[in-house]
Amino acid sequence: MNTIRNPITLLAGFQWLFFMFANTVVIPISIGFAFDLEQIEIVSALQRSFIFTGVACILQGLIGHRYPLMEGQSGLRWGVILSLAATASTLNMDLATVSGSIAVGAIISGILVSILGMLGLGNLLKKWFTPVVMFVFLLLLANQLIYIFLKGMLGLNSSEYINIKVASFSIILAAITIILNVRGKGIISNLSLLIGMVIGWIGAVMFFPQETTTSIKTTPFLTWFPWGEPTLEWGIVLTVVITGLLNTTNTIATLKGAEDIFKTKTSPKQYRSSLILSGGYTSLAGMLGLVPYASSLGFLQSTGIRERLPFFIGSFLFIVLGLIPSLSSFFSTIPHSVGNTILFVAYLQLFGSALKNLEGLQFTPKTIYRIAIPALLGLSITNLPKEAFTTLPPLIQPLISNGLLMGILLALVMESVYYFRMFKSKMFLLNLSKNK
Repeated sequence: MNTIRNPITLLAGFQWLFFMFANTVVIPISIGFAFDLEQIEIVSALQRSFIFTGVACILQGLIGHRYPLMEGQSGLRWGVILSLAATASTLNMDLATVSGSIAVGAIISGILVSILGMLGLGNLLKKWFTPVVMFVFLLLLANQLIYIFLKGMLGLNSSEYINIKVASFSIILAAITIILNVRGKGIISNLSLLIGMVIGWIGAVMFFPQETTTSIKTTPFLTWFPWGEPTLEWGIVLTVVITGLLNTTNTIATLKGAEDIFKTKTSPKQYRSSLILSGGYTSLAGMLGLVPYASSLGFLQSTGIRERLPFFIGSFLFIVLGLIPSLSSFFSTIPHSVGNTILFVAYLQLFGSALKNLEGLQFTPKTIYRIAIPALLGLSITNLPKEAFTTLPPLIQPLISNGLLMGILLALVMESVYYFRMFKSKMFLLNLSKNK
């Protein structure tokens, strides 16, 4: 196991802080823009996100799954929410109606996930997530997240065209960070994301002062349903509920991935505690106008730091960051291209996690179909224009038009059919041998 010495623990804690910040800051801003929120509401959402994320991480580390895994706003849910906001016009709904139904769906899915946890079904759900399902999930999730981060790296969040200077800077920064991680030794490799973040921030301020976000001072306050009052558009509610249930794949995938990193076995109690907490976070996030939460392996895979103390330090500092408006205001000035670049590097590791699930599989025509159909169909649906789905019934439009959800659902169905047929074949052979 990779350990770190006491003098480096604080630096490792700061790296956790920067990683949490980079993971979090982009989400409330993008959601705010998607739902046409005022700037002060976006900054307040940032502060709530900092506090909520820090508390969520500490609770999971202490009484949940007990691993140093970031409990951050879910990339799966983030993508679905942005997709629903983008399709509001094609669904003939205003943004307030869409966002209100998203909040209701998040509350319902959170309650269901907590119930699953209380019933101890987490360990049972793990059996559904075969290597093929895990590969499809991680591949489609990596594709969605990398697409979002790449847009930020190329300057496409603020323009329809690639900003050559910003794109060149982002690519160079990504290359430096990757080299530090791959070629660096010891502390340099472990702290590569932090070093890359600092280098990128300083470089962006020097070369692109206009890209640095103007800080806005405000005081954190509790706002219920800031996206809009709860509404019941059942197509959106159903999509968000299904997303919430499928988001358990993120928890299961993360905990299974953690077993490989920590060389241990996740107990049924850890699954139960983690799902109960995740469900509670999800319902609260829906009420507070935050993207519901999920665990992430990206940081551990990039740095190799597996101790819990730096994780707790970073989580505590993140809470402090949210509680002190001047600190939140200062850190909100980080250039978006820098944050997106560091996340791009960190989440490239998801592709490696996806491939690891295929180790040992024998590639026969049956296996190829089981992998290729859900994975490639999911990628294809993602690339289709949203307007292409307007001929479908409004109830199922939000679900069918989401490539990530459809890929995961199809993988689950195909694997269930495959293993059911295998089970029937075994039972037939067993009965045949008994009759002989």
